Amino acid sequence: MSLNRSEKEAVISEVTTLAAKAQTLVMAEYRGITVADMTNLRVKARSQGVNLSVLKNTLARRAVAGSSFEVVADQMTGPLIYGFSEDAVAAAKVVADFAKTNDKLVIRGGVYSGKALDANGVKQLASIPTKEVLLAQLCGLLMSPMSRTAVVLSALAAKKGEGAAA
Repeated sequence: MSLNRSEKEAVISEVTTLAAKAQTLVMAEYRGITVADMTNLRVKARSQGVNLSVLKNTLARRAVAGSSFEVVADQMTGPLIYGFSEDAVAAAKVVADFAKTNDKLVIRGGVYSGKALDANGVKQLASIPTKEVLLAQLCGLLMSPMSRTAVVLSALAAKKGEGAAA
């Protein structure tokens, strides 16, 4: 079923809004994926804050025109699913994790910070920990010297307490 002009304009407007908010775009070919698998992928993506859309490529090209995602407009061919996310790594993680278990989803590329990524670039982006994990690691790193000092001081206090009791 083809869309009329106003419906096409609405789709372009919606995708343009998504692209304006997003940091990352991931494109994957979905040829041969079952409806159940696609539904599972969409549910997982939605829970991670990723918007997955199957779009006509001409509409997708028009929607990303003038944005940082325009660098991959020439790669928008074939049956593609587009994943937009405000989180820098969420879209790449969702699509890459799903592609590991379903060989019919083939990562074609993406964009991060205005730079085009190939399939390997998307997989590398997916391997980066999320912002929350990185902050937790930084917190642990900053707390480590303080906690070691506290352990040494408490051991010293316990040792002095044993010496006074004897």
